[in-house]
Amino acid sequence: MDIGLIIVGDEILSGRRTDKHLGKVIELLNARDMCLSWVRILGDSPADLVACYRDSFASDALVFSTGGIGATPDDLTRTAVATALNSHTERHPEGAVLLEEFAQKNNRELTPERYRLIEFPAGSELIPNPYNGIPGFKIDHHHFVPGFPEMAWPMMEWVLDTHYPTLGNDKQCEHSLFIQGASESRIIPVMESIQISFMDVKTFSLPILGDNPRIELGVKGPQLQAKYAFDEMKKILSAEKIEWLRN
Repeated sequence: MDIGLIIVGDEILSGRRTDKHLGKVIELLNARDMCLSWVRILGDSPADLVACYRDSFASDALVFSTGGIGATPDDLTRTAVATALNSHTERHPEGAVLLEEFAQKNNRELTPERYRLIEFPAGSELIPNPYNGIPGFKIDHHHFVPGFPEMAWPMMEWVLDTHYPTLGNDKQCEHSLFIQGASESRIIPVMESIQISFMDVKTFSLPILGDNPRIELGVKGPQLQAKYAFDEMKKILSAEKIEWLRN
């Protein structure tokens, strides 16, 4: 299963805030033998958000989306998700109970605007928020959490451990070697051959410049398939008389 991350907020694109989610999500996934497949960073544009969510819902990916689920007019995520699903938002009854508990505990007035915090696309499930109790939401392998790291990170951990506890069993591995004295054009056929033979494995080529120029060539994918693909890569390199050194 591909895993994607959508980071929402004009403040990220303008530089008013620096994203902290990408590195943390990679860390959370790697700790569970999972890998991030893609990331998209979007501003607070309804059209862009709807288009992005339509694409991601059309895939089979597990997706985390951070930001845009507050109660102010620039928090557009929940409406964009509902539009992408040809649905609508509605007040979540369990979410309303949690919001009311939060308001009572913190002596806050519950205005109609505050109730927007628990208006989610129809059919959503709640994601508990250990920081202040105001939940995020989950729908169709998509998981929506606030932009605040203090809230988002434990919420994403909860999602992984509660809904996808065995997803990392097919451990992702990476193997590589170094090639000196050969151009990238010589190794392109090698990479293409591996990708044809091992559909679940990706190949990569990383040129390294400087006093000791070389190319790091490798494979990554499910543990067993990556091992077989790497063994085959070494055989092809030897047959083509391309010298290599282990990483």
